[in-house]
Amino acid sequence: MKPLSRRVYALSALALAIVIFVCVNIAANLFITTSRIDLTENGQFTLADGTRNIVAKIPETITLKFYFSKATAAQFASVQAYATRVHDLLQEYAALSHGKIVLQEIDPEPFSAAEDEATANGLTGAQTDTGESVYFGLVATNSIDGKETIPYFNADREPYLELDISTLLYDLSQPHKNVLGVLSSLPLEGGGLQAELSGASQPNVIYAALSQTYDTRALDPSANMIPPDVSVLMVVHPNNLSAAALYAIDQFVLRGGRALIFVDPSSQMAQAGGGMDPRGGGQPTSDLPQLFRAWGVGYAPDKVVADRTLARQVQISNDPVSPVIAYPVWLHLTKDQFDPKDIVTASMQSMNLATAGALFPLKGATTSFTALIHSSDDAALLDAESVNYVRPQDLLGAVHPTGESLTIAARVSGPARTAFPAGPPAPLTTAGQAPPPLLPPQIKQSNGPINVIVMADTDLFQDRFWVHVETAFGKQVAAPIADNGAFVLNAVENLMGSSDLISLRTRASNDRPFTVVQDMQARAQADLQQRAEALQASLTRDKQRLHDLEQTGGASGQPGQAAGLTPAQQGEIDHVKRELIDTRTQLRDVQHRLRKDVDALGDVLAFVNIALVPILVAGFAILLAVLRRRRRARALAA
Repeated sequence: MKPLSRRVYALSALALAIVIFVCVNIAANLFITTSRIDLTENGQFTLADGTRNIVAKIPETITLKFYFSKATAAQFASVQAYATRVHDLLQEYAALSHGKIVLQEIDPEPFSAAEDEATANGLTGAQTDTGESVYFGLVATNSIDGKETIPYFNADREPYLELDISTLLYDLSQPHKNVLGVLSSLPLEGGGLQAELSGASQPNVIYAALSQTYDTRALDPSANMIPPDVSVLMVVHPNNLSAAALYAIDQFVLRGGRALIFVDPSSQMAQAGGGMDPRGGGQPTSDLPQLFRAWGVGYAPDKVVADRTLARQVQISNDPVSPVIAYPVWLHLTKDQFDPKDIVTASMQSMNLATAGALFPLKGATTSFTALIHSSDDAALLDAESVNYVRPQDLLGAVHPTGESLTIAARVSGPARTAFPAGPPAPLTTAGQAPPPLLPPQIKQSNGPINVIVMADTDLFQDRFWVHVETAFGKQVAAPIADNGAFVLNAVENLMGSSDLISLRTRASNDRPFTVVQDMQARAQADLQQRAEALQASLTRDKQRLHDLEQTGGASGQPGQAAGLTPAQQGEIDHVKRELIDTRTQLRDVQHRLRKDVDALGDVLAFVNIALVPILVAGFAILLAVLRRRRRARALAA
């Protein structure tokens, strides 16, 4: 038989490859549609251990009703793709529960009973151009009439999909919410008195999240006893606390209660939002010296942490030519600043703080002091009051690092003694009022080790530092950009005695900063900052000079002269304008030099990602072709 040519072999192999490719795709669609390989660094698309624990602890059947308008959403590819992911994830939950989770899929077609049911359950439809509504939400119920909903799966919350669903299941699995006592001088539950008077009061995002999971209960700052049903006490920016309230906190901790304490040497949140708050929120400094000494915690209420390496980049004015500078008292912490061994901070990626303080262990303390959050070793303490009077661009030069990191948050545990060794303070009595109830016998020493987490910052509660809040379909959607909220929620949950949701909160906020770029920017700014400041000062002087000349010329009112200017004045103004243009050009050049190295690095990375691989592939193909031709030539010669 005549042998087949190489061309026929090649065509046959190509046809066979196409057939195999089609068969593999058909088989994959039939048998492994939900199988995936998760190659992300932290297993972003694999159900976390916390989710598995929550599902395993479900005490009774939970019904999940997944509403999705298939026909109406058919023209929106992104919504369909997201809905497929939500559906697949819900199926994984149901399969993992071994019958404890029942998944129902409902298509609420227009003008149907299913659409009425979706609306009645609190779901929100996204309006299309044709006036129809796309329903894309979830309703979860249990056997005791508990109900939790996700009104609409907003795309901004896609990285937090597993967290949202697991939180929903966790809330339905708890027959009674644990009580979180809140003692705060800051308006966490609203915008403060000014916001309430203007009708713009909105709950703080962190406080709203705590209220959804726990029975948050605001406590009276003059109370002499913490209610016995409070599981965890959260104290935020304590100001004007009476001796009775301090004694109540002391006894609560000693009898085994867990506490989360937030103090601040210079709380911007207090100054901005609490100036008219009757609880004393306008005071920038907070401290608990008597309790801290008893717990073995040292704290300098008049010092703030300034860190050159972790300084956030800010623009000091709205002028487009105004330089972006490193502001060392506003910190952007990365995962290197979190304790990897403590469950509260082990998986955290980033945090944004402002004018935070420093904590340290006291000598001779009976408690153990474990740093949870710390600065870099390029940090120092600055006087809190003087920071407000120093120009932002001058603060970086005022930082003289000690070479040691500073502790911003710490866990305090171990045996402790009361802060009131002489006995409880005398009760305050007012004429005409009944005397306060009798207190239980004083606890002089803790019943076992205490469990307290202390943080020297309260501005982490400010929404603007860590979350983007948008309104979609009448509902507020919060998309975190840092782990501020995760830290508070993790700490409360850990002190409550659970840790299932902790592993989920920080998986999505993968902060992967361009450290090389940040270092290049810091070096360039240090080199060129002085030149930029000199040009900026010259620009300001020229502007003022031009303004003075125009005012003088306008006031002279010489007849026959345009706008009342003499030729000499007009020439001087033209000269100043040319100087202004020249100074602006030089300032823009300095700004360009600040970014020159960064832009060059970007060009190199773009070349590597876009052109280098095709060039290497083409070069390999050319080399392979040359080798084959030489081999063929040798064969013919032989």
